[in-house]
Amino acid sequence: MTAGANLSVTDLRRAARHPVDFPVIVEHFTHGDLNLHISNLSAHGFMVDDAGELNRGDRVIIRLPIVGRIEAYVIWTRDKRAGFQFERIIRLDDFVAIIDTLQPNPRLRKGR
Repeated sequence: MTAGANLSVTDLRRAARHPVDFPVIVEHFTHGDLNLHISNLSAHGFMVDDAGELNRGDRVIIRLPIVGRIEAYVIWTRDKRAGFQFERIIRLDDFVAIIDTLQPNPRLRKGR
């Protein structure tokens, strides 16, 4: 990919993040299918702890419970971690359902 992401909201790192342990296969335009591990999730994006060959601006397509396929863009990378921003914000009721699916232990869910 030669052009970076053109996003309308560029810094949402203050959004509430929920810890998850979710292995996922994403579709990458250049690298094909990649196995990633999502370690936290918000309605605006997610962080992986095994970014490997991803770079800022890369686009992936991810499949999440409840919402299905959604595009996300790499906003930052550091060491082996990377932060992604969804192409659109996930609705609150859908996001709560995703967290309930991915983090079934209520003690590990952040307050809502």
